[in-house]
Amino acid sequence: MAFLIAFEGIDGSGKGTQAKRLYEGLAAAGIRTQQTGFPRYSATFFGRAVGAFLNGEYGELQHVDPFLAAMLYAGDRYESKTHLAELAETADVIVLDRWMASNLAHQAARRTGAERETLLSQIRHLECTLYGLPEADLTILLDLPAEQARELVQQKAARDYTSRTHDLQEADLAYQQTVRQVYRDLASASNSWRTISCLAGDELRPVDDIAREILSAVQQVLANCTG
Repeated sequence: MAFLIAFEGIDGSGKGTQAKRLYEGLAAAGIRTQQTGFPRYSATFFGRAVGAFLNGEYGELQHVDPFLAAMLYAGDRYESKTHLAELAETADVIVLDRWMASNLAHQAARRTGAERETLLSQIRHLECTLYGLPEADLTILLDLPAEQARELVQQKAARDYTSRTHDLQEADLAYQQTVRQVYRDLASASNSWRTISCLAGDELRPVDDIAREILSAVQQVLANCTG
């Protein structure tokens, strides 16, 4: 399997933009690289179900059990195993806009204490053990406060899975703040995560500045792996 690099972060933190920049930077450096993202809203049965969930068709966020929501996201990745394997045939590195950690952070944010730890364990068992999905070799957390991220979400182009400006998860600021904290906790507990701050002081960093930092960090990790 190719080396998997996953971009994670709350909605609006720039994952899609930075995943594309990293893909372009690695390809320009002569590294065989492919790129994909999740959920695959229009490509899989479960991806379409995720879109319906985020569009509020199964009820408001607090009315949908987080483990049931987790099963939708995990199912989308399970359906995409062939897609990932096909990408790996022509790549040494695959850049992912979201992977399993998104499921962990977004669903666990709706539980606390021992219930949160139980849910994290259940999701890992579902995705890794039952579905046999590979964990990311490197996870890049784009860390941005929820208030600034919310403003950036408003600038997104229309999405095909929802007619809303903010989908079910994006619309809840307190929820996004908790998701950010769960992400930070996951990052601090693993040596395979790198946290990149999207702020310089109170100001958003330029996209190019963030992209250069990420490319440099990734090239160092890849050099250490092959060296």
